[in-house]
Amino acid sequence: MKTIEKKYLVPFILVSLLFLLWGIANNMTDTLLAAFKRIMSMTDSQTSLIQFAFYGSYFCFALPAALFIRRYSYKSGIILGLILYAAGTMLFFPASLMSSYVFYLIAIYVMAGGCSILETTANPYILAMGDPQTATRRLNVAQSLNPIGSIIGILMSKYLILGNLNTASANERAQLSSGQLEQMQRGELSAVTSTYMIVGFVLIAILIGMLLVRMPKGGDSARGSVVDSFRRLLHNKPYTFGVIAMFFYVGAQIGVWSFTIRIVMQELGMLEAEASNIYLYSIITFCLARFVFTWLMKYFTPNILLVWAAALDIVLCAIVVFCGGTGWFLVVSLIMVSFFMSLQFPTIYGIALEDVGNDAKIGASGLIMAILGGAVITPLQGIVSDRYGINMAYIVPMLCFVAVCAYSIYALKLKK
Repeated sequence: MKTIEKKYLVPFILVSLLFLLWGIANNMTDTLLAAFKRIMSMTDSQTSLIQFAFYGSYFCFALPAALFIRRYSYKSGIILGLILYAAGTMLFFPASLMSSYVFYLIAIYVMAGGCSILETTANPYILAMGDPQTATRRLNVAQSLNPIGSIIGILMSKYLILGNLNTASANERAQLSSGQLEQMQRGELSAVTSTYMIVGFVLIAILIGMLLVRMPKGGDSARGSVVDSFRRLLHNKPYTFGVIAMFFYVGAQIGVWSFTIRIVMQELGMLEAEASNIYLYSIITFCLARFVFTWLMKYFTPNILLVWAAALDIVLCAIVVFCGGTGWFLVVSLIMVSFFMSLQFPTIYGIALEDVGNDAKIGASGLIMAILGGAVITPLQGIVSDRYGINMAYIVPMLCFVAVCAYSIYALKLKK
């Protein structure tokens, strides 16, 4: 049975490219925590507001996006998402002029709203492009482009943002005059702004291309009452539990990656730009693992693979928590967390939407809204880090993986 039918090949490729685009935004934003910590001498809990703005926006925009594409079309959703994404990147320019952290958070919020609309549109669109029995495998293939975008985003951050940070510590910056500090910060913020604006210009070019492409309209028309859709979804336990599992998974993923640079700096005595290499290795591992798990799905059901992936991530996070000071042993364990995370988002997504029928668009919005986990759990992890140390902070994603493992066991039993 073919994963991708020939008639859907071109639309599949075009929509899959969107996964790459929001991958760039997701992982460039992860590195901003380390950047703003140095630029503005912030605490971990203060820099975690970046993730609160980013993933809080995902929560706010997901349901309106689902209603929009339900009323109009998948292509309309893609166009709207690209417009907001590009607009958010352009707002980095006035934020730089004002040297305002709050304005940067607003720009990130708008940009993430566009990404939320793209995800809400693209995921169910991919699931609908072919046989339902191969839907989860098809989504894993499309999601494989997401970490490639992540790698691009990290490389841009490494060389264009982190590589342009002044190495002066918070104490050294405190001794500078206000004029010297302002001049230093303006140069660093300019690097942040120009990098995001480059992405914005690329998005405008892609937007123009999308406007000229004819996409299939199958499944775009609205059916039935939205209230009825919500009622059916709330009574669908695999779906509702899937939304909860997605909340904890995204919280774990964003928490693991947001503090990777920080913990590597502590364990290996590196500065941000050098430590970002380890973050890059994590994303490359994540990317390669997508292909490994897609291949394994020929021999094992996604449910079984999800159980093992979540369980092994619990063990690996426990190593990060309790084995501080072990250097490369801890760092390699942290990288391997990303290997087993790679399976989890698309598999939870596919299992949750497996039997929702025509409620897929509204159901998809619920799963994207669950990305709120990144906004809620990352600040919690930042608070734990400030109080008890960055190693102990990884107990937060470890507990999140426990929730994912519980859902995977439930889904496996239900399947049997």
